Amino acid sequence: MPSSEELCRMEAFELARRVRAKEVSPIEVVDAVFERMDRLEPELHAFCTPTPDIAREEAQRLEREISSGGAPGPLAGVPVGIKDLHAVKGVRMVLGSHAYKDFVPDEDDVAVERLKDAGAIVLGKTNVPEFGYSGVGHNPVFETTTNPWDTSLTPGGSSAGSGAAVASGMGPIALGSDGGGSVRIPASFCGLFGMKASMGRVPLYPSCRDERYPGASGWESLEHIGPMSRTVRDGALMLSVMAGSDDRDRLSIPQESGFDPLEAIDGELPQGLRVAYSSDWGYAAVDPEVRKVVGEAVKVFEDDLGCTVEDAHPGFEDPYEGFWGLVIMETDLAGMRKMAEELGEKMSPHLREVLEVDWKAEDITNAVMTRKAVYNKMWRFMRDYDLLITPTLAVPPFETGIQGPEVIDSREVEPFYWLSFTLPINMTGQPAATVPAGFTEGGLPVGMQIVGRHLDDALVLKASAAFEAARPWKNRWPKLLEEVGP
Repeated sequence: MPSSEELCRMEAFELARRVRAKEVSPIEVVDAVFERMDRLEPELHAFCTPTPDIAREEAQRLEREISSGGAPGPLAGVPVGIKDLHAVKGVRMVLGSHAYKDFVPDEDDVAVERLKDAGAIVLGKTNVPEFGYSGVGHNPVFETTTNPWDTSLTPGGSSAGSGAAVASGMGPIALGSDGGGSVRIPASFCGLFGMKASMGRVPLYPSCRDERYPGASGWESLEHIGPMSRTVRDGALMLSVMAGSDDRDRLSIPQESGFDPLEAIDGELPQGLRVAYSSDWGYAAVDPEVRKVVGEAVKVFEDDLGCTVEDAHPGFEDPYEGFWGLVIMETDLAGMRKMAEELGEKMSPHLREVLEVDWKAEDITNAVMTRKAVYNKMWRFMRDYDLLITPTLAVPPFETGIQGPEVIDSREVEPFYWLSFTLPINMTGQPAATVPAGFTEGGLPVGMQIVGRHLDDALVLKASAAFEAARPWKNRWPKLLEEVGP
């Protein structure tokens, strides 16, 4: 029988196999994770609303189902954290805001519904910045989420708690969402695999789709749901469960015939793929250590995986301002400005500031035109390449309590500028994953972003799995786990 520590370090794929085979009890799995949570949460604050009673009841129900000969799903007994921007029926959803501190939804998000149907057991809600309008892990309501690799640093966001939870073994998988990098950011900072599948691959509802919720209803043309996991296979397993069209999301797309995320990661990467490597888009400020780590990692594709790698940039101009115009276009300004008036100082300062701007129609139309320009540059560029690789983020993890560094590589930048690599890929809707590229000299994770052509999620998954096989990372864990003890 696996120990509690072994259960917490086990991959979701293997955990579900053992639960289905009656080799491991789902009750033991849940108990092991909550015991670990009791030890680590005083340091990490990954879960804003844990649900131990609900999780144990579901584990008991699942065990009865298995004992009576039932056929549990592909995630049978796998614990999962749910980002607190996504609804879980009957569980408080705060969205990091005092405006929603007592809100309990009466329905599941589509992705949550599908994870539950596949046998996953919800551990609770993971912490987020207010309404997800940030790339870090603090909000006005809950304790600040910290990075398991160094608890003085941010885990990234907005899927902050999901990243910290998976990186520390509080569940092998977690649900994230990504409107400007919010799956890829914490996955990069926490040493995980994270994927923003193609726009519409995983349906969103009620998140970003329901006008009843002013703070949650936004970013429709930018937002993606994605898996966060320690391994590519676990991420592919999550994606296989969550993907597919749904009439609640008008942008959702059906699964293409023959595309299966788990099948996509099998087999060797085709030889001779053309890979573009852009270290800075041709304009971005990038930390020297990030350049070094990712520059070494990308060589794996040429030296070990049979690809042709070229230094090349898509050629679009910096779309930073345009991205924020799109965010405002997708924001319920009337609803959120009303909340800002009511909350006053209880709302995050950076959020109040953006709501106070006197946005003009031209700001929005300029943003739309910027997106068109970025996409047109990108599709033309990608016709010459099978994959595009960049750093995931411009910097390693930084201290908690700020929105981002104001200086990168001796260059003064805006607080959110460190997101230069993730933002454009939300504007284009292409599939993109982050994989751990390596570590800084101080032992902090650095991510590498792998971007595919329009709808070519399969190749992004296969390339991620091939890199993982060549440079495995799953057995490297944060020192925090050793310091806290079993």
